Amino acid sequence: MKEVVVDVAPKCIKGIEFGALSAKDIIAQSEVEVHTRDLYDLEKGRIPKDGGALDTKMGISSNANECATCHGNLASCHGHFGHIKLALPVFHVGYFKATIQVLQCICKNCSAVLLDEQTKRSFLNDLRRPHIDNLRRMKILKKLLEQCKKQRRCLNCNHVNGVVKKAASGAGPAALKIVHDTFRWIGKKATPEKDLWDKEFDEVFSRNPELEKFVKRIHDDLNPLKVLNLFKQISPSDCELLGIDSARGGRPEMYIWRYLPAPPVCIRPSVMMDAQSNEDDLTIKLTEIVWTSSLIKAGIEKGISINNLMEQWDYLQLSVAMYINSDSANPALLPSSGGGSKSSKPIRGFCQRLKGKQGRFRGNLSGKRVDFSGRTVISPDPNLKIDEVAVPDRVAKVLTYPEKCTRYNRKKLQKLILSGPNVHPGANYLLKQNESAKRNLRFGDRVKLAKNLHIGDVVERHIEDGDIVLFNRQPSLHRLSILSHYAKIRPWRTFRLNECVCTPYNADFDGDEMNIHVPQTEEARAEAINLMGVKNNLLTPKSGEPIIAATQDFITGSYLVSHKDSFFDRASLVQLLCMMSDADIQFDIPPPAIFKPVMLWTGKQVFSLLIKPNKKSNVVINLDAKNKTYTPPAKGFPNEMSPNDGFVIIRGSQILSGVMDKSTLGDGKKHSVFYTILRDYGPDEAANAMNRMAKLCARYLGNRGFSIGINDVIPGSDLKQKKELMVEQAYLKCDELIDLYNRGNLETQPGCNEEQTLEAKIGGLLSKVREEVGEICINELDSANAPLIMATCGSKGSTLNVSQMVAVVGQQIISGNRVPDGFQDRSLPHFTKNSKTPQSKGFVRNSFFSGLTPPEFLFHSISGREGLVDTAVKTAETGYMSRRLMKSLDDLSAQYDHTVRNSSNGIVQFTYGGDGLDPFDMEGDARPVNFVRQWDHAYNITFDIEDKGLLPYQIIELVDSILHPLEDRLVRYDNVGKIIPLEDSDKIEYIDQNDAEREFYQSIREFTTNKATKLAEIREKKMLKPFLTEPAEDFIRLDESDESLVAINQLSKVSANSINKFLEQCIYKYSRAKVEPGTAVGAIGAQSIGEPGTQMTLKTFHFAGVASMNVTLGVPRIKEIINASKVISTPIINSVLVNDDDEIAARVVKGRVEKTLLEDVAYFIEDVYKNNMAYLSIKIDLNTIEKLQLELNIESIAHSIANAPKLKILAGDVSVTGKDRINVLVTLREPKSINLMKNASADYKGTDASIVNSLFFRMQHLKRALPRICIKGLPDISRAVINIRDDGKKELLVEGYGLKEVMSTDGVVGTKTSTNHILEVFQVLGIEAARASIIGEIDYTMSKHGMSVDPRHIQLLGDVMTYKGEVLGITRFGLSKMRDSVLQLASFEKTTDHLFDASFYMKNDKIEGVSECIILGQTMNIGTGAFKLVNSFDVDKKALEMKPTLFEGMCEVSATA
Repeated sequence: MKEVVVDVAPKCIKGIEFGALSAKDIIAQSEVEVHTRDLYDLEKGRIPKDGGALDTKMGISSNANECATCHGNLASCHGHFGHIKLALPVFHVGYFKATIQVLQCICKNCSAVLLDEQTKRSFLNDLRRPHIDNLRRMKILKKLLEQCKKQRRCLNCNHVNGVVKKAASGAGPAALKIVHDTFRWIGKKATPEKDLWDKEFDEVFSRNPELEKFVKRIHDDLNPLKVLNLFKQISPSDCELLGIDSARGGRPEMYIWRYLPAPPVCIRPSVMMDAQSNEDDLTIKLTEIVWTSSLIKAGIEKGISINNLMEQWDYLQLSVAMYINSDSANPALLPSSGGGSKSSKPIRGFCQRLKGKQGRFRGNLSGKRVDFSGRTVISPDPNLKIDEVAVPDRVAKVLTYPEKCTRYNRKKLQKLILSGPNVHPGANYLLKQNESAKRNLRFGDRVKLAKNLHIGDVVERHIEDGDIVLFNRQPSLHRLSILSHYAKIRPWRTFRLNECVCTPYNADFDGDEMNIHVPQTEEARAEAINLMGVKNNLLTPKSGEPIIAATQDFITGSYLVSHKDSFFDRASLVQLLCMMSDADIQFDIPPPAIFKPVMLWTGKQVFSLLIKPNKKSNVVINLDAKNKTYTPPAKGFPNEMSPNDGFVIIRGSQILSGVMDKSTLGDGKKHSVFYTILRDYGPDEAANAMNRMAKLCARYLGNRGFSIGINDVIPGSDLKQKKELMVEQAYLKCDELIDLYNRGNLETQPGCNEEQTLEAKIGGLLSKVREEVGEICINELDSANAPLIMATCGSKGSTLNVSQMVAVVGQQIISGNRVPDGFQDRSLPHFTKNSKTPQSKGFVRNSFFSGLTPPEFLFHSISGREGLVDTAVKTAETGYMSRRLMKSLDDLSAQYDHTVRNSSNGIVQFTYGGDGLDPFDMEGDARPVNFVRQWDHAYNITFDIEDKGLLPYQIIELVDSILHPLEDRLVRYDNVGKIIPLEDSDKIEYIDQNDAEREFYQSIREFTTNKATKLAEIREKKMLKPFLTEPAEDFIRLDESDESLVAINQLSKVSANSINKFLEQCIYKYSRAKVEPGTAVGAIGAQSIGEPGTQMTLKTFHFAGVASMNVTLGVPRIKEIINASKVISTPIINSVLVNDDDEIAARVVKGRVEKTLLEDVAYFIEDVYKNNMAYLSIKIDLNTIEKLQLELNIESIAHSIANAPKLKILAGDVSVTGKDRINVLVTLREPKSINLMKNASADYKGTDASIVNSLFFRMQHLKRALPRICIKGLPDISRAVINIRDDGKKELLVEGYGLKEVMSTDGVVGTKTSTNHILEVFQVLGIEAARASIIGEIDYTMSKHGMSVDPRHIQLLGDVMTYKGEVLGITRFGLSKMRDSVLQLASFEKTTDHLFDASFYMKNDKIEGVSECIILGQTMNIGTGAFKLVNSFDVDKKALEMKPTLFEGMCEVSATA
């Protein structure tokens, strides 16, 4: 039975402190010591054995027994701890790393910290600083550790200290041992301690000489017993230096197991199966630990070989480690305790229960499974309003809402109680005020209960019409995947929704399921409908574009209704109006467009009535917009004369021209009808218009009929012939190109080899053929062709799809190329070898109507498969990326002081997005007002023929008179809160807090001044004075009497009213666009970047015109940027040239930058032996140097050879012997020859031979190494390509790293040179440049894929990655440097590591962030939790008297009346 939701303020958790249990704590909380490996006492039947791992003192796991400690049953006993006393101490695998760190900091003899007193004191002062957070504390401890590691001798007892490390890596028994390499640092001179150490081994080596070769690997073993004794000696003040809080009872020896807690039985239940039981992994591990411990204990008491004891101890160590974390050891490596061989299936230790997606943290604490929810299939229903959802009555009977009984709803609730749970509307439970249990209304006397219903009782009633519910579809990629609707209870078994609302959910009706949630309190309902209501989310916060708008059939219907040739008589018109109305709307029918012979109304008039049904409606919209298929009119004609009626003009809500299609009704366009209504008249009016449109189109199409048949895709005979002819011609051209290629006469394109050129040319030809055939096909089709209508109006498909069905499918592309060779030198065995013809490389000349031949079918399916694989891979990639973004940004919110801060109050941005405006409310390109549309709108709604037109100077004066007072309000303050006088306002240290608002007013001023200037130009054309400045009085009088003024007023009259209206609306919209304090800007930003990622491809793109210059784009690129990767796949430095017109200059710079190797300019390098000399002779090709414009001469080459790194060639050994010859003398290096001379007396002959050999090897080595010497350019840069931009200027694209070097190259404009590698920008230009680079790169990648994301989101991401002063990736490493909260880090990745870390250093989590609040069920300080409500304390007696409610007051008034 679900818990009822009660309106009681829950207790607020201020924080969580982490720590570890000491041995005393373990014994104190324990109820029983586990000392036997037997689970059951078989003599007494199958009952748990006392002192065994299933002792009933630790609780029970089935209803058969009762708990021996609290005598509770399974429901009431929550279990009790026991403990095991270990015979020998063992390391705790969770604190193993920390244990090693402590050992590295202390002396391995006297346990003193390896620092002098002064350093200790300074570190202690740092650690004791008030308000220090965990991140800073960890930094200080890291510094301390580094200092201690450097100390070779203890300053307290002068004992030698070496390196402490793990004995081995991996998961074997040695991985949990610590060794101390004492004499690592002692150097050449042996110390007395070392001599003593060596002496100890003399006897060993004399008896076992084979061990002598391991002498270097002898280390001191630090076993748990030794470590325990060392830890016990550490003084409390030293504990503090090690990061252990001794004030809270922390001691280092707590982190070594001496007593092991045995968990309650209920978390490791046994499964009983006919006289057999199946035990939990933890229980089995416990028995193993008890058994091993008892063996060791018995061995110590009775005597046992040391080898045997160590083996048992190792096994105990590993068992305890696996009990905690089963990944810490590989079960296959374990010697099994039972003697038999064990299966190597990993057990589920404690860490495994917390880790991973199904673990305790991500699976339950931050999980998404909740009560009061339902799920079923969805189907469409255009008769519902967009903010309604039809809920099946079956669901409505199960989901309930707890309604409190008041005197106003008592009768209604009594009726519901009488109906009971099986009749809708009814009620399921009744909760009386003074009873703790719920009454189930399925049983009992409902009549009696209804009678005794008192005010204050809670009735859990069924959902009814008008209840507020949340509706959600997974995957929830962005905020709009869960919206709030009003329930509408209907029969049948599916949820139904209006199709307009499919886009935000990304839903379709091919079997999708959706979830419904019922908020359980009045506050939750109010917040749901106001913040998450469909009407309040018609736009996407990603870019402020409409996302809930007409789709598919609605667009087709609107297109057909508003077409030029659709006319309706009065009966049809009234029928249509009834279709779209709610029966309570009055329609003012306009005069008909055609009076005789019969009265006819146009479809555009119907649509105008849809926007504004009657005079009472205040929706007056004005809009100019291009259609999807706008064809411009002949020169000199206005846009509305477009031959295909492709330009929409709406004036005063009347459609004057243009058809309705996707661009004017659909989502994603800011110049659409619904968007205009929404921005000017609010969401309610927009939603009403959308509801009318949905009803009208669905029914109109139902009556008219609209379907696709095979007739629609049968090509005409003309079309067939034309197609065959064009394809044949293209094939012939391709054959010519292939012939040229085979003969080797094909002219190559820049940056491509012959094969690439051939592919590019054939690809161009074939795609042109498809386009041309497609064009003919579209022109041949009838205008009533259904697929064509859908493609034209944009409701589904494109003209390409139509032409593929009718005419030709075209070239199949696989990863950007034609179909590759799958067999030897050919794509399929059906073609000849090395065939490059169109048909063998994937050109499909058939249409889908005529059917594909077998090879074509195969090529087509290959290309289709690639799309599927790409989608599957992309989903996983983007899902993980979105999760990381969300975790890193989830607690950022806009504050009341306009800053953006994270949960621990760290400032990330001083103003959100630089101007504090919400992307949701942007009209233009990320700007709050679209001035052009606003001006037209103001002009049209204030138009009055009698109004006097203003002169240009009056326009400017009027605007200034309104804007100046607003600008004067914007006072600037310095950093201590004093007002800055005007004369200091330009000083750099005083930043302008109101910069954005000033800019906005300035942009209004610029726009209106521009209008005034245009007016002045028109006046000049009509031979009048421009009047941009105020003239004398008599000039104005003269001007007023001029008759050309009439013409000017008709062309562009600007009245005072329209300017006032324009400014009023602009200023109102600007103030409305301010971001609200509490907005979760971080979460919205993360979704706005993550969600478009799902629509991107994974492919890389080519630079235009440069074949082999690839640049990574799409998901991989975004991933590289947000990971802050050190190595990226295509680093490119974009350098602007000083002389960007001249190709030779560009080549010179390219030579300076690009790495030129000796082998690039040498004819040959040969080895010469003569006259007791051996040298390498190099011949240089001077022609190549000249061609490549390399600034090289023979001396500079010789110099480069002499200075080559690692080759150790002396300058004297390199000589220039001709104009193109260099000799490199091969000599042996000095030390070697001296050594050889020393040995010469002993064995002269041998020496000679060895010198000759050494010389020969040196010669061969140099011969191999010399060609790779870099003689010019930057050694890290392998390629530089000269790219010609669109404007004809040349730039250098450099592949590789080395921004600093390229910037400082002569001929490159350093200040305009940039790279796409963020970390390099950071190292060379600093953190602000890195931020700008991140923002620019993400924006570039998004725009390349046609994604519109508001720059404010990308700026926020850039700031989060850089606000700490270094570039932090959105990965677990970056997150742990940004965030302090243990729970947040644990709920992300590496769960147990963070928890062990927190308990070792006794961290404190303040529960401020979003993740922590969700885990603990607290209100987060974002959104409606960003403020606290405070009551005033000085309450007078009158205020405490009970006042009548507003409703009661009204009742009383009406009663007295």
